[in-house]
Amino acid sequence: IQKLCDRVASSTLLDDRRDAVRALKSLSKKYRLEVGIQAMEHLIHVLQTDRSDSEIIGYALDTLYNVISNDLEEEEQEENLPKQVDDLGSQFTEIFIKQQENVTLLLTLVEEFDFHVRWPGVKLLTSLLKQQGPQVQQIILVSPMGVSRLMDLLADSREVIRNDGVLLLQQLTKSNAAIQKIVAFENAFERLLDIITEEGNSDGGIVVEDCLLLLQNLLKNNNSNQNFFKEGSYIQRMKPWFEVGDDNCGWSAQKVTNLHLMLQLVRVLVSPTNPPGATSSCQKAMFHCGLLQQLCTILMATGVPADILTETINTVSEVIRGCQINQDYFASVNAPSNPPRPAIVVLLMSMVNERQPFVLRCAVLYCFQCFLYKNQKGQGEIVSTLLPSTIDATGNSVSAGQLLCGGLFSTDSLSNWCAAVALAHALQENATLKEQLLRVQLATSIGNPPVSLLQQCTNILSQGSKVQTRVGLLMLLCTWLSNCSIAVTHFLHNPANVPFLTGQIAENLGEEEQLVQGLCALLLGISIYYNDNSLENYRKEKLKQLIEKRIGRENFIEKLGFISKHELYSRAAQKPQPSFSSPDHMMFDHEFTKLVKELEGVISKAIYKSSEEDKKEEEVKKTLEQHDNIVTHYKKVIREQDQELEELKQQVNTLKCQNEQLQATVTQQVSQIQQHKDQYNLLKVQLGKDNQHHNSHSETFQMNGIQLEEVSKLKEELEEWKNKHELLQGQLREKDAMIEKLKSSQLEMGTTEQSSQTSKSSGSELNNEIQKELETLRSQIQLQSTEISKLQSENQKLQLMNAAADPVLGDCGATAAKNPEVEGRLLQEVKELKNEVKALSEEKASLKQHLDSSNSTVAILQDQKSKLQQEVAESKKEQDDLLVLLADQDQKLSALKNKLKELGEPVEDEDDIESGDQADEDEDGEEEEQD
Repeated sequence: IQKLCDRVASSTLLDDRRDAVRALKSLSKKYRLEVGIQAMEHLIHVLQTDRSDSEIIGYALDTLYNVISNDLEEEEQEENLPKQVDDLGSQFTEIFIKQQENVTLLLTLVEEFDFHVRWPGVKLLTSLLKQQGPQVQQIILVSPMGVSRLMDLLADSREVIRNDGVLLLQQLTKSNAAIQKIVAFENAFERLLDIITEEGNSDGGIVVEDCLLLLQNLLKNNNSNQNFFKEGSYIQRMKPWFEVGDDNCGWSAQKVTNLHLMLQLVRVLVSPTNPPGATSSCQKAMFHCGLLQQLCTILMATGVPADILTETINTVSEVIRGCQINQDYFASVNAPSNPPRPAIVVLLMSMVNERQPFVLRCAVLYCFQCFLYKNQKGQGEIVSTLLPSTIDATGNSVSAGQLLCGGLFSTDSLSNWCAAVALAHALQENATLKEQLLRVQLATSIGNPPVSLLQQCTNILSQGSKVQTRVGLLMLLCTWLSNCSIAVTHFLHNPANVPFLTGQIAENLGEEEQLVQGLCALLLGISIYYNDNSLENYRKEKLKQLIEKRIGRENFIEKLGFISKHELYSRAAQKPQPSFSSPDHMMFDHEFTKLVKELEGVISKAIYKSSEEDKKEEEVKKTLEQHDNIVTHYKKVIREQDQELEELKQQVNTLKCQNEQLQATVTQQVSQIQQHKDQYNLLKVQLGKDNQHHNSHSETFQMNGIQLEEVSKLKEELEEWKNKHELLQGQLREKDAMIEKLKSSQLEMGTTEQSSQTSKSSGSELNNEIQKELETLRSQIQLQSTEISKLQSENQKLQLMNAAADPVLGDCGATAAKNPEVEGRLLQEVKELKNEVKALSEEKASLKQHLDSSNSTVAILQDQKSKLQQEVAESKKEQDDLLVLLADQDQKLSALKNKLKELGEPVEDEDDIESGDQADEDEDGEEEEQD
């Protein structure tokens, strides 16, 4: 070995060094100590200097692995060597990692794709982690991209390297939350689940087992990774793992191992030790993706191996624990029997059957406890099967309550204990069911009257049965009587119970009976603490005097302390799942240990309290109750005031909205009035053009002769004007009907406002604001009425223009006398035009009358806010119609103007007409100011 080491250190030729390292490799297994001591430094130097040659690097890595690793061949191991071997591997590992650069160098070599370098590098790094895990983990953690480089091993196409990479990551992630998080966020979940799927899920080989172990490392006690696993929807990908067929016989040992690990992985996500919020979200996700349903299918399947069935029951227990939706689903699951039976009943049958394996019975008890945990609905359903009104008299089906009673009073002490604990969980933190269970009557034998369940429990207790049976019954009675004064009264009503308890506590019995004595002391203490003094012979003070005389207070407290000092009590208090090495150790329930912690101190205080202190405490309780009642009353008053305040705020917001709407309406009306002004000015211009058109029309007859086609077109246009006026008259009639309705509603609103003003004087400020808004609306209406009067005057001017057009038409007729036929036609058409002009003037006069009546109606309805809004809306509609009419007139006049231009007649410019009109308006304005 020394010569080979010299050759490695001094040879200049690479081949010589390679041969020397190969020789060291062959000697390293048999002469591990010597090679490790003499060659390690030279081998590390080879890794640093000869990286270009993959073959020598591979030999060096293999040699270091043989020196450091403890995985020796079985035939080479001897009985007296293992401890020495472990120490040797640990010492060589410590020497190697003393220089952190060696581990960093190894990480760099693992990145090489060459199989002869990467594979031995992975094995060496795995061995280092096995020997000195925390130290190597810390070096890798501080190394740049150290963990990320190792994650690439999972993507290697060579299965050998990929599988050994999984083993490496198993060692790397042990008990190191920081590395676990990095590995998880490097997409480890996705890659591992893909490998499991490729390998055939539960039917896969040892690779699936290794992947599941790595997943457990990443998820167990790591809340961050558990949340990441759930948020990444990886729970849904677990469902195919649990698909089983009809024929479940002949499972391989590897499949049983894989399925066992898969069930454990589900339990890691929903463990009771996890934060409640994280557990609850995982439970709901498992229900919604169908995972819980798949587990229940395995639960009810036939041919499933016993250990898988037991672990499945434990898994279902924790998936439904404290989750209402999952508990409701589990209650609806039926076993595939004829007739179908609920899964709960089938499981309870296994629990009270002494021929079933002990581990399976413990699992069923845990499942039943988890089903009832924080599930008042489920508790009520179980207790209801015991009540007289719901028991099936035909006896065709067995209920959960009947099975529990059967187990409670069977000859098997383990069945007694399991049934008592299960029934205690049905009463946990549910005072209503504790009272209802007092109604349960049992028929003990033919001819004897039935006895209550409470009485039967105390009867069995006094008969001196096995310790396990008595412990179970005492735990049931303590749970039943705690925080239920009515149950305490029923218990004390039997005169034999108190003497039995005092006799049990006072005796000096063996060590096995000390536990029963402690539970009897706890039951008697509960009977004192929750006593409402309704029974004269068993009032609190008399029971304390009885303890003082027959037992002694110090002795009573000492016996009470036997419970919490017991070793089995400490084991049961650690976790909710009942796990016992043998049936004899099955004594305490996890939930009962919480009850003991809660009551032990208060019972000790209650025993030492005098009657005066009890009275003072009762007075304090009464005072506190009165105070609570007063606080409740004021809370109610405050809630009512809050509601009233909210209603008032809503009213204020409503009034604000109404005010904003009114202001918006006013603004809109102002803009509409301005538009009407513009339309009025435009109408004046158009009327001037119309007059010019008539004058030029007569000249056209003299200059260009008579145009028969133009006359027919004018007749058609006059017909259209007539139709427009008829439509306007119909609209005015509708407005008259609306005004009549407004008048009638005005009277009703007047009387209503008088009554509301007297009852709601507080709204005067709001009415003042509304009055101001009404005044502004009135002024706007007056402006509208002036605009309408101006339009009427313009209509009169139009009539005068038509009258002035008659002599012109007469002259035109004289000129046309040369042609008799044309003259006759002209005279007839002139007469028709005169008649139509007269009809238009009459219609305009009626329009004026209607407008006058509407103005008077508006003046009457000015005081009403709501009716004014309606009238404004109607006025808006009327103005829109007028705008439409004016727009049509504008189009017609522009068409006539274009025809005159085509006939060659001169037409005055609009600017001249507008200037004349503007002068007229100024004169009118000055006259109004003088008035």
